[in-house]
Amino acid sequence: MASTSTTMEQHIAVFGGSGSGKTVLLSSFYGAAQEPKVRRANRYAVTAEDRAQGRALHRNYLGMRDSSTVPSANRFSATSYRFVIEPSADDLPKGRSKQKAAKPLGIVWHDYPGEWFEEDPSSADEEARRVETFRSLLSADVAVVLVDGQLLAENAGEEERYLKALLTDFHTGLYALRDDVLEDGRRLARFPRIWTLALSKADLLPDLDVEEFRELVIGKAGGELDELRSVLQSFVEDPDALDVGEDFLLLSSAKFTPGAIDVTTRTGVDLLLPMTAMLPFERFAKWASTRQRGAQVAEQLLKFVGPVVGFLGTSKFVKSNLVGAAVSMIGGGLGSKAVSFAAKKVAKVKDQAEAEREFTTRVLARFAEDLERGVDDRVLRRGDDA
Repeated sequence: MASTSTTMEQHIAVFGGSGSGKTVLLSSFYGAAQEPKVRRANRYAVTAEDRAQGRALHRNYLGMRDSSTVPSANRFSATSYRFVIEPSADDLPKGRSKQKAAKPLGIVWHDYPGEWFEEDPSSADEEARRVETFRSLLSADVAVVLVDGQLLAENAGEEERYLKALLTDFHTGLYALRDDVLEDGRRLARFPRIWTLALSKADLLPDLDVEEFRELVIGKAGGELDELRSVLQSFVEDPDALDVGEDFLLLSSAKFTPGAIDVTTRTGVDLLLPMTAMLPFERFAKWASTRQRGAQVAEQLLKFVGPVVGFLGTSKFVKSNLVGAAVSMIGGGLGSKAVSFAAKKVAKVKDQAEAEREFTTRVLARFAEDLERGVDDRVLRRGDDA
């Protein structure tokens, strides 16, 4: 099933070191979404455009659920997974087909091998693949850097040893790619501008909430985080419109105990879709509202924000084009209120959308609520909450 121009699509790039849990995380995300009770609760279905990829991920999940078998890691494999979010079969209005019920929302998950930041390329061909793969990530809206909870626990009391090494590997790896990625040194307008730090395997550190995780990273490796921010700024136009290490997330794909895996006990995995869909508009609106150059900068930033643009720009509840409306709002002096514009606008029309079964509106409203709940549960720390 190929993606179409009618799909509203957002991209997430996941970076993690060897063994940090990327394969388990992706399998948990997709497999749980196939559970009937989860589909009924969400009132939407998540399907893989590549059926073979979907079967492999679901098989990994079932192996964890039914046999307590952890999927093997895909070393040095860079893969993109395209998912479509659409009404579940039992949530379709009577007499309407899935194709006519709603415009689908697409999420593209890019997996970048952590080994490529930890080890030098073994050949010119591998070096070229790394550059080409990184270029493919440049369409991502949100990037997630995984901090391995197991390695953090193993370095208890000396966490800086692991955290400094992790962030330094990312910093030096990105710096090595820079000249090859930037053609003629021209900085990029399109680039992941939200870089979230996520604690994977958070179940191994049950007493650590997201605020304590943030303080640990900043306290133990704040200098290395600043260096990572600096190298990322060197890739992008308008480098002030970039958040690196402002958002933090706790992630646990399941509860792992000796001989057993409980896939029903998860942390933060259900926030990945809402973050990818909602954070870009909120953050881009904030940046646009604080830029001295006003409407021109706002339009440049907001044109990249994806499905929220599609929803607010086409919904009958908002008659004008989103970029124009946002620019007008920012120019009108609303300032910092722009940061929560998307969530509040979606929430405001939720009841009407529920009544009219406007699918995309309802899903985005649910996403906005999920993000607020994640903050309340101290699983998510959003940069705009600072």
